[in-house]
Amino acid sequence: MADRVEHYKNGLKLFGELKHTEAIVEYEKALELSPDWEDALHALAMAYMGAERYDDAIATGKRILELNPEDAFAHTSLSMFYQRKGMIDEAEAESAKARMVSWKQELKTNPNAAPPGPAGSMDVIQ
Repeated sequence: MADRVEHYKNGLKLFGELKHTEAIVEYEKALELSPDWEDALHALAMAYMGAERYDDAIATGKRILELNPEDAFAHTSLSMFYQRKGMIDEAEAESAKARMVSWKQELKTNPNAAPPGPAGSMDVIQ
């Protein structure tokens, strides 16, 4: 019997081959063995997006945030899922949350870190 890591790796391989539906099956098998495995949940959400199953991707992104509300990548992913679904206000809100969470994490090691700029802004070093 395959273990969770084997299913996860199979899913990654299939995802890389753009076989999103098959990857979803493998990630779901991994999650049957370890339901709260955040890496597998992230991978599953991205496979759902690749398969254009945006509602499933959104639900999975929300599940990740239930497990770890400070997961900036989950907020970023949710922003992408909402954007793909045409839910622009929700996408922008998740993007802002991702920037804020990332900044708070940066402050732990760099207390002088500048706050995040508005959506779409970038600091350019010259």
